[in-house]
Amino acid sequence: MKDYKATEPRFTRQMTLADFDRTFPDEQSCWTYLLLRRWPDGPHCPRCNNDHVYESTARPWHWQCKKCGKNNRSPYRFSLKTGTVFEETKMPLRAWYKVLHLMLTSKKGISALQLHRLLGTGSYRSAWYICMRLRAGMKDDDFKKLMGVVEVDETFIGGKEKNKHRSKRIGPNTKGTTGKTPVIGAISRKGNIVCQMIEATDMKTLDSFVRRTVSDKVELVATDEHPSYGMLKRGYRHESVAHSLGEYVRGEIHTQSIDSFWALLKRGIIGTYHHVSKKYLPLYLNEFQFRFNNRREADIFGKAVEGC
Repeated sequence: MKDYKATEPRFTRQMTLADFDRTFPDEQSCWTYLLLRRWPDGPHCPRCNNDHVYESTARPWHWQCKKCGKNNRSPYRFSLKTGTVFEETKMPLRAWYKVLHLMLTSKKGISALQLHRLLGTGSYRSAWYICMRLRAGMKDDDFKKLMGVVEVDETFIGGKEKNKHRSKRIGPNTKGTTGKTPVIGAISRKGNIVCQMIEATDMKTLDSFVRRTVSDKVELVATDEHPSYGMLKRGYRHESVAHSLGEYVRGEIHTQSIDSFWALLKRGIIGTYHHVSKKYLPLYLNEFQFRFNNRREADIFGKAVEGC
């Protein structure tokens, strides 16, 4: 008899919808959760990091800091939302949390229009605004350089020129990457990924990205045969596979891990969002990068709230 449990995909159990409803039954619980996540040792002034602040008696979840105010009679006033992506929002925190939860548990993302249908956010524009603010909060500011065996590769995001209307094409003689936006990425095998939008795939751009994101103590840097990686021999053990010759694996040298991430990213863009403009592409990269890097984090929701 076939053992179905042995063939089940491995996954980390994260917050379910039932868990969400139990954890955040009302708006008060959402404010308390944000307080404990943002300031586990008590409120701090977001401007000067002073912990000797005074709670406002007139407005809940508001404090005053005399250290960075004009004077004792004009202290700096701030709320729990000050300095976060939730600042100046009129939407309830519970709505923001529900959107964040759905974004984090959808492997290939969830569109703002689908969130608008599910949650009734008032307008599509409100759902889109919440999603974009949350994506901005997912940016990793505490990045550490990649170690071990690292794969580096570039890809292009966007539709084919031949599929565009004739009036929107750049020119008659166009290559496969014409009109697309280049993205460079580096991934540590069974580890984290770093990716960013770039303007060109020249040697200076690709080489500087690798040296900024990959430690000089790395075991191996594996790439394809793109000539712009030619300078990596200086400072790294660099090996490449020749995709143009049908070579995709040679021992431990391959780019299959980062190719898998590109597949996730492109399936999300094509199947979920359908189109992502160059202006907002970095925010979508934040989302896919954060979700991938925390795929084994049971409390991915709490980590996202801390970063917001």
